[in-house]
Amino acid sequence: ARKRETTMLQFVRNLLGGSRIEGADAQELVDTGAQLVDVRSTREFAGGHIRGAKNLPVGDLEGRIRELRKDQPVVVYCASGVRSASAAQVLSAHCFTEVHDLGGMHRWPEGR
Repeated sequence: ARKRETTMLQFVRNLLGGSRIEGADAQELVDTGAQLVDVRSTREFAGGHIRGAKNLPVGDLEGRIRELRKDQPVVVYCASGVRSASAAQVLSAHCFTEVHDLGGMHRWPEGR
């Protein structure tokens, strides 16, 4: 039963885009040129976001994917990590090769 539980956990992690990048690592990537994308709704974004982030709601991402550069890393985030995992999968499916999922915006280092 324990092995099955571990396998299910791995399955869910893979389904949600695998492991997440740590906040400090995401910040370092953005500081060196990575694109920072907030995939929450425009209303959520207007209520507060990480400085420098571009708002591309996950539901609009496929239609607006040309707004991102494939030759630069992308860091995605949302409120809890569910939408960012979905966005990471969409970007990977569109041949973005360096996509990093921060998960929830609360994981971003304070003071930035």
